[in-house]
Amino acid sequence: MRTPLGRVRNLGAAHSGTGDFWRQRITAVAMTLLIMPVVVVVIMLLGRNQAGAVQILGSIPIAVIMLLFVIASCWHMKIGMQVVIEDYVHSEPLKLVAIMANNFFAVTVALASIYALIKLSTGV
Repeated sequence: MRTPLGRVRNLGAAHSGTGDFWRQRITAVAMTLLIMPVVVVVIMLLGRNQAGAVQILGSIPIAVIMLLFVIASCWHMKIGMQVVIEDYVHSEPLKLVAIMANNFFAVTVALASIYALIKLSTGV
């Protein structure tokens, strides 16, 4: 029989402690810091044709800001959904399949977004 403090010291059943908690907080802070530059870029893109969008998104600082925002938001989404799956899906096989699908979906969204940014920034 273990006390609640004893279970916390052993990092709980998953043995991962608060790693996901802190990663989600870090990605939230990153998105908070990046949201204003992203909003400014989107406003700059309003009413532009493809050549104007290529000119704006082709800038290295803007491309880096957009890339960091996509990566942070996809990572944040993956961690948040994984926590929901781990907390509310009680069937172990279903939980495993759901976590694998979540990982696949997050990576697919990130890669598709990065690909679209590259295509827009190069004008191809």
